[in-house]
Amino acid sequence: MMQQLPYIHDVIIVSKEMCDHNGHMNVNYYYKLFDSTYTSFYIDELNFDQSYLESGFSTFTLEDNIRYLKEFKLNETVHPSFVLHKVNKKLMHFVGILKNKENQIAAIFETILGHIDLKKRKIVNFPDDRFQHILNVCNEQNKNIELPFDVKLYIKDINA
Repeated sequence: MMQQLPYIHDVIIVSKEMCDHNGHMNVNYYYKLFDSTYTSFYIDELNFDQSYLESGFSTFTLEDNIRYLKEFKLNETVHPSFVLHKVNKKLMHFVGILKNKENQIAAIFETILGHIDLKKRKIVNFPDDRFQHILNVCNEQNKNIELPFDVKLYIKDINA
C-alpha cells in the first residue's frame, strides 16, 4: 500500500456538518479538504503569502480533477497528503490523496495553478528565483515517489 505523499497534513475527522443525506462525506467537502490542506503547503513551503499577493502576482486555479474511490462516514479519520507533481515556468501541478484509517486511497485530487500578473489578469512566467525555488521543491518531493495511479491532468515540460 502506498505511503503518504511528501507534504502531510493533520488528520481530519469527518463531522456531521460534512455529511450529506446518504450518510457519507458530501463531495463538496472533499474539495474543501483538498483545497484547505494544500493551501498551507502553498503558503508555507512555496512562499505564496500575502506579500507576494501585494507584489501584484498570484496564482489562479485553471483545472481540477477529483476521483472518489471510497467513502468517508461520520467520525472517520481522513489522512490528507500532497506532492507538487510537476512545474513549468508558468504552471504548477499538485496531486493529493485522502487516505482512510485502513491506509487505502479514498480520493485523488489534482489541480493546475497558473501564475498570474494581477494587473494584466494574464498568465506569466514565475520570476526566476521563485521558479528555481518551486522547481527545487518539486524535484525534492518527487525523488522517491512512484504514484500507484495515473495522473489525469497534464502540463508541458519546462523547456516546452
